[in-house]
Amino acid sequence: MDAAPAPRGLLPRPCKVLVLLNPRGGKGKALQLFRSHVQPLLAQAEISFTLMLTERRNHAREFVRAEELSRWDALVVMSGDGLMHEQVVNGLMERPDWQLAIQKPLCSLPAGSGNALAASLNHYAGNEQVTNEDLLTNCTLLLCRRLLAPVDLLSLRMASGLRLFSVLSLAWGFIADVDLESEKYRRLGELRFTLGTFLRLAVLRTYQGRLSYLPADSVVAQAPAPAAAGGQDQQGPVDGHLVPLGAPVPSHWTVVPEQDFVLVLALLHSHLGSEMFAAPMGRGAAGSMHLFYVRAGVSRATLLRLFLAMEKGRHMESDCPYLVYVPVVAFRLEPKDGKGVFAVDGELMVTEAVQGQVHADYLWMASGCVPPPPGREPRQTPPPGTPL
Repeated sequence: MDAAPAPRGLLPRPCKVLVLLNPRGGKGKALQLFRSHVQPLLAQAEISFTLMLTERRNHAREFVRAEELSRWDALVVMSGDGLMHEQVVNGLMERPDWQLAIQKPLCSLPAGSGNALAASLNHYAGNEQVTNEDLLTNCTLLLCRRLLAPVDLLSLRMASGLRLFSVLSLAWGFIADVDLESEKYRRLGELRFTLGTFLRLAVLRTYQGRLSYLPADSVVAQAPAPAAAGGQDQQGPVDGHLVPLGAPVPSHWTVVPEQDFVLVLALLHSHLGSEMFAAPMGRGAAGSMHLFYVRAGVSRATLLRLFLAMEKGRHMESDCPYLVYVPVVAFRLEPKDGKGVFAVDGELMVTEAVQGQVHADYLWMASGCVPPPPGREPRQTPPPGTPL
């Protein structure tokens, strides 16, 4: 006899989950870690699972795009940040029933070289900052407790016409280059980023462009742009604050004068890695994200101190005049010199003009934070066919 449906925000007991595992992620030990650290805890919590090993690029994306999702109560992604973003979330958003599919509860179990989403969820649950097997155990226990919380989704639109969705971040400049250039050291796990940081500091680059944004504290007083103006030619939520990339940003946006940057980072969550507490100022209001940028002129020594202080979230205490932070709900970034790459949730993309808008509480994630914090009440699941 099937168990009665659980209240929204809570997985049923017993429950069934699909585990999507990348056996090549991180140090290549994900399957071994699942058997030794995850499976015993799931058994104790009466969580049965179907294990699917990804075999090729886009394997998980193709699967979730076509699969009957009602077979499982949740989708568990055991990999780095890239698998959750590139294949699972974007695969769900490509389905004809995307409005309902994206409501399927998700769980992030860290087993990659970049585990920022898992580290953020661990932080929101009130746990100490930990890494490796300790972080994996903590995130598995979040699933075993069955508590769900809503998290935001970032809609990105590229000059090429591509639309994609992010659950973590977009980085340009220093951070994205470290991602790219440390790829050859993937077997080191998250140590690859430490090594990559020192290598990139040795030859520090700058990147010319224009940055514009809609500050979070100005949204209440401003009406969003007309829905049609954002180029709503693809399925997904309406980006009501965006206008076409070829048009000037709305007059109530802030435009940073065209200049040279060392890095630009739009971040939805607290962590950029399991030991990179990038946003210690706490979660913003639903539908907002953290925007950081570092202007050219910063010394290598100062930049190194910022990154070392980020491990404990103390970089904002440095009062560095080159580091700027603002909470925003939307942004536009227009690179001018074609240098560098974008990293979206750790996955690399070519550099082109891009803009994005946060959509509040669009996903349900296994989390220790229930009910939602004040001001972060989840949106309701719409009936099939309801336009958002």
